[in-house]
Amino acid sequence: MTDPTHTKSSAPFSIASVLAVICAIFSFTSGAIFGFILALLAIVFGLTGVLIALSPARRGGFASTFAVIAGVAGIIAAIVKAIIWLL
Repeated sequence: MTDPTHTKSSAPFSIASVLAVICAIFSFTSGAIFGFILALLAIVFGLTGVLIALSPARRGGFASTFAVIAGVAGIIAAIVKAIIWLL
């Protein structure tokens, strides 16, 4: 029989994974320089989030991995934006 006073709660997302996704999203909506910086931050926070998500007490491994991939794409997008801006 289950205990009615005990509620099942899932592990919370790590702050690093949330920040990584936010930086990755905004790296695409920013200009070349700020987008490049945000993409780098997305990669750093994403790698940190992956390491934190290895703990069973935290979630966010998939989101962090997505943010790292999006951060790499954001760097490419920032380089393309810079090239277009120079031409």
